[in-house]
Amino acid sequence: MTPPVFAHGALRLYLLALLEDGPRHGYELIKALSDRFGGTYAPSPGTIYPRLAKLQEEGLVEAESAGRRSIYRITEAGLHELDARRDELADVEQDISASVRRLADSLRDELRASMRGLRADLAATAESARQAARSVRVEARTTAKHPHGAGSPSSSWQGPEPGEETREPSPERFSRESQGRLKEAEMLVQAFRDDVRVELRTHAARHPVTEVTLETLRTVLDQARIAVKNSLRG
Repeated sequence: MTPPVFAHGALRLYLLALLEDGPRHGYELIKALSDRFGGTYAPSPGTIYPRLAKLQEEGLVEAESAGRRSIYRITEAGLHELDARRDELADVEQDISASVRRLADSLRDELRASMRGLRADLAATAESARQAARSVRVEARTTAKHPHGAGSPSSSWQGPEPGEETREPSPERFSRESQGRLKEAEMLVQAFRDDVRVELRTHAARHPVTEVTLETLRTVLDQARIAVKNSLRG
């Protein structure tokens, strides 16, 4: 069982410490906690707001309405409470550092397990792509040898009908078709790159880009690159 991120009463004390730096609304407090944990943990509104309400009841925090949001600020009583518990706050800070390390280790373990599954999926996809490409090449060679679908050299087909002309596709035709497919393939790669960049920037606008995020992206892209290279060499 994973131990809780905050011991009993620790989050309440840490919220006071965050508000000592200046007034904040609830979302800012959630983001500040998420940043402190490097994105490995973010408390839900259902965790934060009840504690803020309790601090208000005790007179340690006051709230001021600002449109649809409430701005929270620490009171004089809250500052006295914080000053009296500085030693406890130092322990909370140490516990947070330990929690960050523990959560990061857990995420790394989950990442390794996910990457093993991803590598297997990509390998299977690459093998399927190689088999499909091989089947297309075999079918193309068979069609070129037996353009009328006879299926084997022992077929009863003896040649073109009178007036019928058989032609092998010209090198120029192969070149045009190949260049067209190459261009389409390059467009697929470009579209993939653009899509990933948009997703990355959208994520970065909402959450910090952590070491775990970067390592996940690096590993996934490396495995995708290997899978594509293997399928092209098949």
